[in-house]
Amino acid sequence: MRQAEFLDIVLPFKDKVFRLAKRLLVSHEEAEDATQEVLMKLWSKNDQMQQYKNVEAFAMTMTKNYCLDKLKSKQASNLKLVHSNYEDSKVSLQRQIELEDSIDWMHKIIETLPEQQKMVIQLRDIEQYDYDEIAEMLDMKPTAVRVALSRARKEVRQQLLNKHNYGVS
Repeated sequence: MRQAEFLDIVLPFKDKVFRLAKRLLVSHEEAEDATQEVLMKLWSKNDQMQQYKNVEAFAMTMTKNYCLDKLKSKQASNLKLVHSNYEDSKVSLQRQIELEDSIDWMHKIIETLPEQQKMVIQLRDIEQYDYDEIAEMLDMKPTAVRVALSRARKEVRQQLLNKHNYGVS
């Protein structure tokens, strides 16, 4: 496969790879490194790309595995889940502060979820993958993905309601 064909295939989902890496790793720089590493691995498998029915799902799986390996390594002892894709410039200062507070609480709540639920929320609610694609990426059945997502959303919702209604953290 030529470089132009490779770029046509990979560029449309490069940002999704980065966002998933950023969700799992602590910093922008770590996510960039992970994205570059995944793209380099894809390039090294350039000749075999036609055998994959869904290159995007394969790349997301590679990203997930790379990031989880990095998190398990000794050098990653200080890494944590971070995500900051939410911005709305047309709100009042008070509303903006409230939104930022809610987003901060969402981050904290999502951090407490089991790893599988974190991944499912990222892939479904942030990256907008369908259940079958998530199932393929995470090596799960689609029904298990739905159950994990439902449980994760329920837990996030409950904890946010507790925080907003009662100030309970």
